[in-house]
Amino acid sequence: KTTIAKLLLNFYQCEKGEILINKYNIKDINIESLRDKTAYISQEIFLFSGSIKENLSFWDKSIELEQIIEACKKARIHDFINSLPLRYDTFIEENGSNLSGGQKQRLAIARAILKKPDILIMDEATSNLDSSTEKAIDKTLHEFSKNMTTVVIAHRLSTIMRCDKIFVMEKGKIIESGSHKELMGQGGHYYNLWKDQLPDYYEKKEEVISENYLTEAQIAAASVMGVNL
Repeated sequence: KTTIAKLLLNFYQCEKGEILINKYNIKDINIESLRDKTAYISQEIFLFSGSIKENLSFWDKSIELEQIIEACKKARIHDFINSLPLRYDTFIEENGSNLSGGQKQRLAIARAILKKPDILIMDEATSNLDSSTEKAIDKTLHEFSKNMTTVVIAHRLSTIMRCDKIFVMEKGKIIESGSHKELMGQGGHYYNLWKDQLPDYYEKKEEVISENYLTEAQIAAASVMGVNL
């Protein structure tokens, strides 16, 4: 699945088929322009030796501290940073070795919020977060990504439930596709995963889940090579 994310960033070329963005073949799009308009949050967070502030604004020196603080509040990392003696001037070691996995992921989410991309790709972006933090950040990302194309790659069903389109993959192949409601109605692989992973939510009526836990789809999800973004 990570390979698919990297295909969408044009790190690799398709051997078969094509990837279209607004009907344009990705091969014909300037790579720098594509990556400038795309934010990618993965499990492998890129952090360099430097301050927290520098790591969150290295691509645009005009970003002000107030903007960084606001993004960090949305990513639920501000309180932790504010508790440090040097706050946003705190030094981060190479690859964030002095931070936990969850802290690094929240910094990556804050960085994506600051970038304001047209395309947001999240590859297991909340996998290292506890459930309460994940739900809070999910709500933030839901609001943040309303006017952009969002690709969500995840194993946690709660992360993808409200996506407009879900592709279920097994051994590198798509075995099912549709909305959450459509896939649940099929009673197939996704349905069984749902029962196994979230039995408490499964036992509730579908309408109650949609209303109280995750609202109607606003995020477009895809995990398939060849999807039209």
